[in-house]
Amino acid sequence: MSDLSHVDESGSVRMVDVGGKPAQRRRAVARAVVSMAPPTAEQLRALPKGDALTTAQVAGIMAAKRTSELIPLCHPLPLTHVDVRLEVGEGKVMITASVETTAQTGVEMEALTAASVAALTVYDMAKAIDKGMSFRVELLEKVKE
Repeated sequence: MSDLSHVDESGSVRMVDVGGKPAQRRRAVARAVVSMAPPTAEQLRALPKGDALTTAQVAGIMAAKRTSELIPLCHPLPLTHVDVRLEVGEGKVMITASVETTAQTGVEMEALTAASVAALTVYDMAKAIDKGMSFRVELLEKVKE
């Protein structure tokens, strides 16, 4: 178990000590794809709850900023940039979340959280008209300079 970064030698959970690491420019990109019926994708901007895409974009940005409050062992980070983009395709919405910081640890959890919450928001906005939606989330990139 000690090979896991958030588990100590005795098996207890811990926050990783990044105090001795230098601050570096870091970037992570995550993608979520919400699969839905093609007519649902066509209706997204006209849903009764409002503009689902803008709402999901803002939700993703807000989620990135609050990741350390949602994931217990994540460090609070000074995010320098968060970009959440949504693109409607045939029967799907593709969400790309890019997050940047200059810090002692990476921002992959913030990017994954942003993409996930944006996808959940699309799901919430469209669930009344499409009961068969699903989504998946993946980390595309993790870079430090």
